[in-house]
Amino acid sequence: MSQITLIKNAEVFAPRGLGRCDVLVAGNRVAKIDQHLSLPEDIGQVVDADGAWLMPGLVDTLVHISGGGGEAGFGSRTPELDVREAFAAGVTTVIGALGTDAMTRTLNELFGKAKALEAQGLTCFIQTGSYQVPVNTLTGSVRSDIMLIDNMIGVGELAISDHRSSHPTRDELVRIAADARVAGLLSGKGGVVSVHVGDGAGRLQPLFDVVEHSEIPITQFYPTHMNRNQSLLEHGVAFARAGGFIDFTTSTTEEILASGEMRASKALAVALELGAPIDQLTFSSDAQGSLTNFCDLGELQDIEVGSIASLFEEFRRAVQDEGVELSRALQAVSSNPARALGLKHKGQVASGRDADLMLVDPQRFQITHVMAQGRWQMFDRQLRTARCFD
Repeated sequence: MSQITLIKNAEVFAPRGLGRCDVLVAGNRVAKIDQHLSLPEDIGQVVDADGAWLMPGLVDTLVHISGGGGEAGFGSRTPELDVREAFAAGVTTVIGALGTDAMTRTLNELFGKAKALEAQGLTCFIQTGSYQVPVNTLTGSVRSDIMLIDNMIGVGELAISDHRSSHPTRDELVRIAADARVAGLLSGKGGVVSVHVGDGAGRLQPLFDVVEHSEIPITQFYPTHMNRNQSLLEHGVAFARAGGFIDFTTSTTEEILASGEMRASKALAVALELGAPIDQLTFSSDAQGSLTNFCDLGELQDIEVGSIASLFEEFRRAVQDEGVELSRALQAVSSNPARALGLKHKGQVASGRDADLMLVDPQRFQITHVMAQGRWQMFDRQLRTARCFD
C-alpha cells in the first residue's frame, strides 16, 4: 500500500512563498497543496508542522560521492559520502562526479556508490568523465553512457583554466558538448557538461569561445567554483546575464578565503547586485572533494575535505548575514540546480513533484525533518536512515 502523509500548518516555500498550507504526500510524490486538508481516520500519518517552514529538499549538483582528493599523495584520498550526512543537511538529491583523479577513482566505483546511496533512500545521479580529456567513459562514448546508463545525466567535472586540467581545445569542448547534448535529447536527460573552473587567467573564455563559434547553446555548460575570486565572479555574472547558469561552491576553509575566495553566500549577494538573474545562480557543496590551496607557483599549501553540510549553512548565511530574501536564496539550492541539469521532478514543492521535503524551525533556522521520496529520513532531528552494516 502507498504511504500517505499529511503535513499540516506549514509555511510553504516552494521555493516561492505560498503561505500557511497543508501538504499531502502519496507514495513518493506530492499529491496536493491546499488549506484545511484532512485524512480519513486510520489512513496515513498526520504531522503538525506548527508554523515551521516547509521547503524542497536540497539539490546538490557536485558531490564526490565515492571520494576524491589525492593532490597531496595517496594519503590525502578523501572518504566516500555517508548518506546520513546528506539527510542531516537537508540534501535529498545529489549528482556524483569524479575530479582530478580518474585513475584510482573510477566510473565503476562512482556507479556502484550511486546505486548504494539510492538503496539508502537518496536520489543520486552521476556524470561521465572527469577533469581528463579525452573523456573517460563506461561504455566507450559520451553518447552511449548518457543514453544507456539510467542514472548518467551528463559530463563532469571537465576542467578548464586550471593547471590540473587537460587544457581542452575549443574543438574538443565543442565535440564533448555536442555529444552530451544529442544524447540528452534522445534520452530525455539534461546532457549538460559540468565544468570545473580554476583560477587561471582564461576564466570562462573557453566556454564563451565555444558559444560564439558553434551552435552549442550557453546552457549546455554549467561552470562551478565561480566564487574563487572577484575577477572570476564578474566573468560569471556576464555568463549568467548571457543566459547561462553559474554555480558557487559552499565548502571552503579560512585559508582559502584568505587567498581571495568569497563565501558562496556573499557571492550570491554580490552577483545579484551586479545584475545577475537569480534564476541562473546556484550553490553546490563539492562535498568529499579536496579543498586545495595552491600558491602562485602551483605548490600545494593546504588540503581539507568538502562538507555537504555547507550547502544548508551557506543558504542560511545568505538569508541571515547577506540579506538575500528567503525564497530567492532557496532557489539557489533547490529549483535552480534542478533546472540547470534538467531534473524535472526535483527542487520544488508542487503537485506531481517528488516528495523530497524538509521542515525548518524558523526561530533557530535549523532543519528538524527531512523526507526523501515520500519517506522520513530525519524526524524531529533524529535520523532514521540505517546503513547495511549498522
